[in-house]
Amino acid sequence: MLDTALALLPIFLLIVLGFWMKRSGFVPDAFWAPAEKTTYFITFPALLVFSTARAPLDGVAWGPLALASTGAVLAVFLAASLSRPLLGVPAATFTSVVQGSIRPNTYVGLAAAAALFGDAGVALTALCVAGVVPLVNVLAVATLVRHVGDATAPAGSAATGPAATLKGIVTNPLILACALGITLNVSGLGLPPVVSPFLEILGRAALPVGLLAVGAGLALDTLRASGGPVLAASALKLAGVPAAAGVLAWVLGLTGVPAVVAVAYAALPCSASSYVLARRMGGDAPCMAGIITFQTLAAAATLPLVIAAAGRIFGVVP
Repeated sequence: MLDTALALLPIFLLIVLGFWMKRSGFVPDAFWAPAEKTTYFITFPALLVFSTARAPLDGVAWGPLALASTGAVLAVFLAASLSRPLLGVPAATFTSVVQGSIRPNTYVGLAAAAALFGDAGVALTALCVAGVVPLVNVLAVATLVRHVGDATAPAGSAATGPAATLKGIVTNPLILACALGITLNVSGLGLPPVVSPFLEILGRAALPVGLLAVGAGLALDTLRASGGPVLAASALKLAGVPAAAGVLAWVLGLTGVPAVVAVAYAALPCSASSYVLARRMGGDAPCMAGIITFQTLAAAATLPLVIAAAGRIFGVVP
């Protein structure tokens, strides 16, 4: 447990540093948007292609790993969708609870996998990304359209309809990077001599800048109005999803590092992109900001606990 916590500590220190850099004005506010864009479209995809293309994936139980990751999300999505009568919140707030219950922060996940399991952990996490990211995007958009529509376009229009959702998924740079890396790996082509070190250098910038951006996006002032919706979403995301992933991994016969990676990916705090979607489509953006902030801070304690427990259950010492 202590070793796991110490391995993950630098990740959360980077998040704290990003928070300080933003709030102190150490770098201008104009820095963060292009930094996030560069990470999302260039350095992060480079890391995913490099890791998945080189990782030893022979013998990896892809099917059980994908089923454990996506099945856990679907189970908690169903539970969250049925919880509205219990929460008694407005529709817009409810959509933020649902988003906060299922959407993972992949920056934190890949950093944790790299710290604990090296390149193999990054590659296995990328497999989770390839399955979960499309799923949570579809579920989040469908929930928002169903309950609140779109603040800037009619529900079902070109801006929010199935075609737009599908386009967003198939053009997602993270999904494309995972698909390319896996294809290069299983085909035996691998990465050419010049391309491999190029992607490696680019990929090294992804996690530190991405984690700094996570910290810059924290909004502590939103915690004052946290209340039940934030706690409900956080309980489902930080405890419910990893518990479901662990049960599914056990049922499906997934063992060792892949099982721990599946549980760890499920235990990640909510993605900052949830706030953008909530604001864009008429969700409760302040509540969403509170969920993201609370979960990111809480994950500093819950993530090491979950990974240590999963390691003990599945016979892995991170």
